[in-house]
Amino acid sequence: MAQTEAAIKAKEFHETLKVDAENRIVQKFPERIIHLNELLTKPEFRIAEMDIKCNLNVPSMMKIENNVNNCEGKNPGKRPRLDSNSHDAIPEQMLIPSNKNLTEVIKILKPNIKQLVEDTNALKMWVSLLIPKIEDGNNFGVSVQEDTLAEIQQVEVEATNYLEQVSRYYVSRGKLITKVVKYPFVEDYRRAVEELDERQYLSMSLTMHEIRNRYSTLHDIVIKNFDKIKKPRSSNTDSLY
Repeated sequence: MAQTEAAIKAKEFHETLKVDAENRIVQKFPERIIHLNELLTKPEFRIAEMDIKCNLNVPSMMKIENNVNNCEGKNPGKRPRLDSNSHDAIPEQMLIPSNKNLTEVIKILKPNIKQLVEDTNALKMWVSLLIPKIEDGNNFGVSVQEDTLAEIQQVEVEATNYLEQVSRYYVSRGKLITKVVKYPFVEDYRRAVEELDERQYLSMSLTMHEIRNRYSTLHDIVIKNFDKIKKPRSSNTDSLY
């Protein structure tokens, strides 16, 4: 059967994917492991030493009312009733910043999460393209491929969940900040923000360790079974681990 031009290009694309994936697992993964080890020695990821406290600088409603009245040229001694639900309750120029220490950690963490997603996606395609057609018998190598593929897919799912955790953190913190602004005299809301920041920092630090560990385990599994993954029906004497 003559191959169409599209089929030839698709085959060339598959071969390019295979070469790229093999280069990632043989060369890039060890480099990424070393790079992540170096990142984990930075002050940002030393849990016991990192100071993640952030001063919210949210004034009380009394102070906000006085600021608004003074800006309008009114007598601060005769304060009108101020609705805490109104956007006018907060001076327009007032900005409540994110936790700078955590945003710096996120700047380091996110590119590594995205890189892990990209790498696992490439490995997933590589193993999938190497799976042979279904036959009776001599399928041990195929089972090695399938187990390896399942492990890669699990890491990919975990990596995407890491990204979602970052987004959820900002949303959760934003909601708590609005509570602090609306009820500045309730100390528990301020403490809730501090607890959220602390929990998020711990989670991100553990995530960076987990990314390093995932690269290590994937590299170990694939290298140990490299021949079996590439030629699943050559023999059945090896084992997955």
